[in-house]
Parts: sequence; structure tokens; C-alpha cells
Amino acid sequence: MSALQAAAEPLAFDTINRGYNATFRSGAMTVGLVVPLEAYPTSAVPTLTDHLERVQLAEALGFAAVWLRDVPFNVPSFGDAGQGFDPFTYLGYLAAHTRDIALGVASAILPLRHPAHLAKAAATADVLSGGRLILGVASGDRPEEYPALGVPFDARGARFREAYAYLRAVGGRNQSLSNAYGSVTAELDLLPKPVGKRLPILITGSSQQAPDWIAQHGDGWMTYPRSPASQAALIDDYRGRTAAADQPPKPVMEPLYIDLDRHVDAPLRPIHLGVHAGLNGLKALLESRRAIGVNHVALNLRFNRAPIDDTLQTLASELLPAFHTPD
Repeated sequence: MSALQAAAEPLAFDTINRGYNATFRSGAMTVGLVVPLEAYPTSAVPTLTDHLERVQLAEALGFAAVWLRDVPFNVPSFGDAGQGFDPFTYLGYLAAHTRDIALGVASAILPLRHPAHLAKAAATADVLSGGRLILGVASGDRPEEYPALGVPFDARGARFREAYAYLRAVGGRNQSLSNAYGSVTAELDLLPKPVGKRLPILITGSSQQAPDWIAQHGDGWMTYPRSPASQAALIDDYRGRTAAADQPPKPVMEPLYIDLDRHVDAPLRPIHLGVHAGLNGLKALLESRRAIGVNHVALNLRFNRAPIDDTLQTLASELLPAFHTPD
């Protein structure tokens, strides 16, 4: 390989744990799924029918990750209760019934959880799964939840930063910290420790933080779907700020709602935070995302009208091979 070719090769992401390393490959894209793996377009609450069997099917079919959401309350104005289960209790259950698929949280609401409890729950799930946890964190987008937990909504940006600092401190060894969440001395040691060098943490959206803070902190960025030009510009800006902060390259992931049409050439049509499309249109869309630097897409089947098991089989046989990354 020439010096010019080597310079053109994308720099590798940091290696952190088994789930992160398999899900995020520099210059490549993997495909995951948002739990629950069912359609519930007219209800805020899923049935969770065959929920474990479908996660196991997703693993067997080769999807890179499944993502659980942190939704404390079923808020009527929001209209989606997620998987209903507490994400960390559910992660332990899934860890015991799967072997290789990455287990992600998209995303834990930092201002609403004490970071000591969050750190212990996340590290426990990481250990029980053999290093497969990826932890997304966010400031939260449901104002109604804040008074229910006695937390001021307007303070969520500052609380997010302090919770993040606390989370990182107690995840290491012999680190001291004092902020609004408490004082930790070097003599205290929160157990267990993550399997890898640290918990892999992704920052979600802006989380009420400045772009430079987002670029400097976290092990990647989880951002929402946008037009290709807008998304490309934001990814370039993120990676430029990451490099300027003397940080290693970091991955970008994007969630995407899909309704897979049975006609493979059905045109793209926008739906809530996603697309109705035939297989060929969806494949082209994901290829365009890969080209602008998205490293992982988490497909959400809430609005999918075709049978879910059939859709998973179709995606696995006809879509995943285009985004296979060798071990």
C-alpha cells in the first residue's frame, strides 16, 4: 500500500468492548433494530408478543444490535411507551438469552437517573452480556416526566453534564469527583467494572450541549434522520470538531422508522422519522447514508405493515449482505 493510499484509509475507531467494536467499523455501516420488534402504529403501548423470540431471531439473522429505550412514563402527548420494560432489567434478561448481538440503550435519560445507579446497572449489563453493552445517553424530550420526578426541566442541560462526569468518574478507578450528584472519593469503588476499558457511551442529539462538548465527550454520536445534504454537513462538522479537540475518530449512528413495501421497487415516501419504501429504495437510502459517514442505522418497525417475522427475514437475506463487514 502506498503512502497516498494509507492516508486515504479511514482511521479506525477506538476498541472498547465486544458490542461497540462489532457495531462500529470505520468507513462501514452495520444495521440494527429498535426493540420492540413489532408493529403498533395506532397504540402507544406494544403487546410485546414473542419479544424474546424475535430478538433471538434478529441475532440469528445477523443484525448487529438491538436498541432499548428509556421511557419512564407513558406520556400521552409523546405517544410511544417504547418497550415498556425498564431497559436495564430487560438488558439482563436479553444478555442471558443471546450470545453475540450488541445490546444498546437509545437512550438513558441522564438528568432523571442518579448516575451511580446508572453506572452500576450499565456495568452489570455489560458484564452479564460479555461486553456487549452500548450506552446511549440523552437529556430527555418529554417535559411531563420532569415534575413527576421532582427535576426542573430547564436545568436538564447542566444536570446532563454533571451526570456524565459522575458516570465517567465512578466507572474508572481511584477517581474523585464532587458535583450536584454527590462527592466520590478515591477510596470508594463502584462495582462491577465494565468488561472493556470503559463503558462505550454515545451522546444523543444535542442533549442541550454545545457542539464542541459533544465532539469532545462520548464515544460516538447518535443523531436523528435528516436530508442527505443536512446530515452530511452535520457529520462533517462533528468529525471536524472531534479532530480539532484531538480526539480519536468516533462513529455516527442514526435511527430510522421503516415501512417495508412488498414491491421491491416501491418509491420512497416519508413517514414519521423515516420512510415507506420498497427493498431497493431502502437499500439505496442506506447506501447513501453510508457514503456520508453514518456507521450504524437502527431500524424501527413500529409502522411496518407487513408481518414482522417476514420483514426481518427479507431484510436479512436481501439487505444485510450489502452492509456486511468482515470480522
